[in-house]
Amino acid sequence: MARVPFVAGNWKMNTTRATAVALADAIAKSAPREVMVGVAPPFVYIDAVVKATTGTNVLVGAQDVYFEKGGAFTGEVSVDMLKDIGAKFCLTGHSERRHVLGESPELVGKKAKAVYDAGLILIHCVGEKLEQRDAGQTLQVVQSQLDELDRTIADPDRLVIAYEPVWAIGTGRNATDAQAQEVHAFIRESLAKMWNTAFADRVRIQYGGSMKPENAAGLMAQTDVDGGLIGGAALKAESFLAILNAAK
Repeated sequence: MARVPFVAGNWKMNTTRATAVALADAIAKSAPREVMVGVAPPFVYIDAVVKATTGTNVLVGAQDVYFEKGGAFTGEVSVDMLKDIGAKFCLTGHSERRHVLGESPELVGKKAKAVYDAGLILIHCVGEKLEQRDAGQTLQVVQSQLDELDRTIADPDRLVIAYEPVWAIGTGRNATDAQAQEVHAFIRESLAKMWNTAFADRVRIQYGGSMKPENAAGLMAQTDVDGGLIGGAALKAESFLAILNAAK
């Protein structure tokens, strides 16, 4: 079945309020309608970016969330807070949360469940480190991260998997089109076993390993690549829009 590509920009710990609003505005003005478009600003700018993109086809999301509804969790943000300011999606399991900030699989799974159960679109990130790829453990690692997902997830349109080979993020190394397709196909096959084929056929699988205007078209031409989770190239409207246009 035809899946509408979903390209989301993960702005990480970048931008100011002014530059975030300007970037969102530039994207919203020129984003193609044939593609599902998302931006994930830092928490403190989500509200401003939502206001800047109201009435456009740009969805605003968050880079992280905590799984508890509320309480004495200093510095954390709940799913209800995200919904309250207009966020429509949220990432879980990004490699930087796992490997830089030390999030455990159990914690990632709880966050993923909280995001989905709140009615938001869940972008669940999976991917292997260089030593795992070199050891032939790519599919084993990806499967273990897919296993973090709660099996009560029932709406494939609100589940997005982002495959991000950690060794290809900001390193100058890129996965080839064939390498990306191999893992994306495995993810879809795995989802079919975890749920069913009809479910798996509707889930969008983004590529998140340093996608740029130069390699976007080739990657997104692959059968099971349904968009991208974009880091550095999402911080400039020109490059992000080029990727969006490649996804049409």
